[in-house]
Amino acid sequence: MMKITKFVRVLVCTTSIVASEELPSDGLILDLDAAKGLTLGDGDKVASWRNQVASFTAQDFVKRDEGRGVAGSGRPSLRKDVAELHGQPSLVFLQQELVCMNEDAFDQLTTGKGHTWIAVLAVHQQRVGVKDVNSFFGNLRNGEKYEGVWGCVNDDNTPWWGCRNGLTFGRFDVNNPQALGPVLEPNKFYLVAGRMSAGQGIAKLELFINSAKASSAVDFPVNPKSNPSRMAIGQERDAIQHPGKESFDGEIARFLIWDKPLDDDALKKVLEILRKKYF
Repeated sequence: MMKITKFVRVLVCTTSIVASEELPSDGLILDLDAAKGLTLGDGDKVASWRNQVASFTAQDFVKRDEGRGVAGSGRPSLRKDVAELHGQPSLVFLQQELVCMNEDAFDQLTTGKGHTWIAVLAVHQQRVGVKDVNSFFGNLRNGEKYEGVWGCVNDDNTPWWGCRNGLTFGRFDVNNPQALGPVLEPNKFYLVAGRMSAGQGIAKLELFINSAKASSAVDFPVNPKSNPSRMAIGQERDAIQHPGKESFDGEIARFLIWDKPLDDDALKKVLEILRKKYF
């Protein structure tokens, strides 16, 4: 007998999440909320996650079977009513990913506009794939010198993020820096954020953990001709050659990107809003 998989669409709310939470809307291009926009299959497995910023060109982050031995094994799972998050849900990633198939939607983040990203996430104990590269998001080019942006934790759950400008391949060097934070406690949710300044020349990359005060900062030489690729959540790129090898084990309840560096006041406001909602 043929097995029929039932898919359930959780409808996207038509009321603006930006308006209801008073998040700064100027420059907001991505809002992934584990309480909204999910397509589920096989119970709690997430086949797609829809961007709540309806005006942006990139909308759906979808499962990827290419490169995996078992179809559907790359899907994260929905965890409902998480007590640590005031009852909000999260997506559990175990070396899994969801990928936006729009090739160029996020290129501008590292070629001069600058950006700000914020995640409500928890780490689990990491299973080593590529040493100290356990990514929770990234749009690295899949080949050549792998330019783009990525956010990761080391094998001991030290968080870091950085950009690669495509001028050299090194990991890590002046063209591929990393802003490091303090070790994160497993199974505890944090507000983790990164900010890249705008403009050509040398940009500043800052990392924030539960506070609008930067825990670290590094310099990054901007290359306006670099060519990043598809944005992935749960992995640093659309790594179909070895999916899951550079992915993190953990949970994401919310992930936001502005294609501009939020000023200090705006960043503080957003962190306060998210802290009130989730903590």
